[in-house]
Amino acid sequence: MIERFIPTLRDLDPDLREVFMQKLRVRWTHTSTALEGNTLNEGETLGLLQYGLTIAGKPLAHHNEVLGHSRAIELLYRLITESRPLTEADLHALHTVIQTSVEVDYLKPVGAWKREPNSTLAKQGGRTVINDTYATPEQVPALMREWLNGFATRRSDPTVSALDAYTWSHATLVRIHPYADGNGRLARLVANVPVIEKGSLPILVPTEHRLDYIESLATWQLASGSLRSGSVLEGDQDILARFHAHCAGWMTASSALMDEVQELQRQRWA
Repeated sequence: MIERFIPTLRDLDPDLREVFMQKLRVRWTHTSTALEGNTLNEGETLGLLQYGLTIAGKPLAHHNEVLGHSRAIELLYRLITESRPLTEADLHALHTVIQTSVEVDYLKPVGAWKREPNSTLAKQGGRTVINDTYATPEQVPALMREWLNGFATRRSDPTVSALDAYTWSHATLVRIHPYADGNGRLARLVANVPVIEKGSLPILVPTEHRLDYIESLATWQLASGSLRSGSVLEGDQDILARFHAHCAGWMTASSALMDEVQELQRQRWA
């Protein structure tokens, strides 16, 4: 599927390639959902995805989040192999897959832009502050058209590195915050489209770096100020560079998985 983009995948024996892809799906799903507070550990995530095992005492919502994220990865792979521009409809389809709540709320639609403003809490200088910098609902359609254009440019430009494309795509999408919920999970998925297409393994945010991840994005958003139509999506680029540096370090997470499988292959053919 995506191995045509990634040379290291093509070099693996078919069975080891399949094992790697399964392990990547488990790790990607676990890390992304854990960043949002999901309580299933990686072993439990594997049990659910690979064997359909439910975990006693863990919320049903957390099981559904894991299943939804795993399905979203498969949808993302299909979008990549179609080699066409990403559309608003594609984003809505991915959002529908990752948002698995059975609750119906007109003000929190699934697979559609948000209908009311949203904000979050953030840490700044040892204090808890309100991050109210996200785009308002009426500004989202225009800003997301701008985002899709910027995403397409970075995706197709061979001079833009996988790291730069990921950082821009991830950070600016969560700054717009176009959905009522699920923005982080969606951003961590979609931002990896150009990463894969440029020949790199997906960038995963390790769960142990959750605080660095949350604080670096929030600090940049607060420093950049409220996002409005006509704003520069990149905001304060000096502070955005800190998030870029974190992303550079997180590129090693998938590489470590690949190293394990490549070592197995070396032992096999020694």
